[in-house]
Amino acid sequence: MTDGVRAMLMRGGTSKGLFLLHADLPAPGPERDSLLLRLMGSPDPRQIDGVGGAHPLTSKVAVVSPSSRPDADVDYLFLQLGVDTDLVTDQQNCGNILAGVAPFAVERGLVSATGDITEIRIYLCNTDGVATARIETRGGRPRYEGDTAISGVPGTAAPVNLFFEGTAGSTCGALLPTGRACDTFTAADGRSVRATCVDNGMPTVVLLASEMGITGRETPAELEADQRLRADLEAIRLAAGPLMNLGDVARATVPKLTMVSAPEAGGAVSTRTFIPHRCHDAIGVLGAVSVATACLLDGSPAAEVCTAPAAVGPGVSPPIVIEHPTGDFDCVFELDGAGAIVKAGVLRTARKLFDGLVFPREDL
Repeated sequence: MTDGVRAMLMRGGTSKGLFLLHADLPAPGPERDSLLLRLMGSPDPRQIDGVGGAHPLTSKVAVVSPSSRPDADVDYLFLQLGVDTDLVTDQQNCGNILAGVAPFAVERGLVSATGDITEIRIYLCNTDGVATARIETRGGRPRYEGDTAISGVPGTAAPVNLFFEGTAGSTCGALLPTGRACDTFTAADGRSVRATCVDNGMPTVVLLASEMGITGRETPAELEADQRLRADLEAIRLAAGPLMNLGDVARATVPKLTMVSAPEAGGAVSTRTFIPHRCHDAIGVLGAVSVATACLLDGSPAAEVCTAPAAVGPGVSPPIVIEHPTGDFDCVFELDGAGAIVKAGVLRTARKLFDGLVFPREDL
């Protein structure tokens, strides 16, 4: 690989990662994983010898290829890379990085632009689902400039509308893998804590901030410094893993853990999320969808503090605004006649940062 690997660095939503064509990489396995780690600069807390940004939100990879499926235009495999570990995992989706897949597919000629709006169907390899992305295009190229602002990203950009299908239970096998809207777990200090184990695209344990001994107004830095809280969260996460059909999650990046409280800025609910051992400055796309789903469930802890208007099916639900440390996130749901969720929709933006060759470290 001394000639480098063709790659594009893109911001997708509130994440950043390398976008690569499947054809430009070795087959899935140790050789591919070693190459990606060396490109990113892992394992190293600063990722100083690679293009990673020394944070889980900037140590991500999208592998994209033409799809052979009749219901999709391209295939998207998301890989989360460890920062100071040699972890390469495909156990989850990333809806933020997904926001960059459609423009990348047009940039690489996998899909042709169709006028001012191009709609691209994307197969989510990680969870066997399909998403539809609607992006703006001009002169056959993606348009990145626009007036859409999203929390956690400075400035504005062109909108990327994402609609998800088949995400319910995509990793755990069921929307509610335990079969209940509310389960009880034991924290590290022996306290009982209620939670909803939900998977609507991202396996997530949703808990009340008050039951975790916090207000839900703390900064991510304050929560990361709270060793008691971190011990309690990890005890709950390790217990939830088998119940969510995820097995032993000691070295896994799922489930995520979101603590919810009453909104403070006009939204439906306020959140603080661990992903799973660092406190997120915002919230992931599919994590927000899973939390919003929990808010709609009768008997869930999240429903106790959520102020969103009740969804009335069929049709599109009122927006559920998920507040997070750096802003908020709108989720909407399309419901069938029985009030069940058919599709989930979110609004993101994306931007191409560089396109060229990236060179791996050669010492591993």
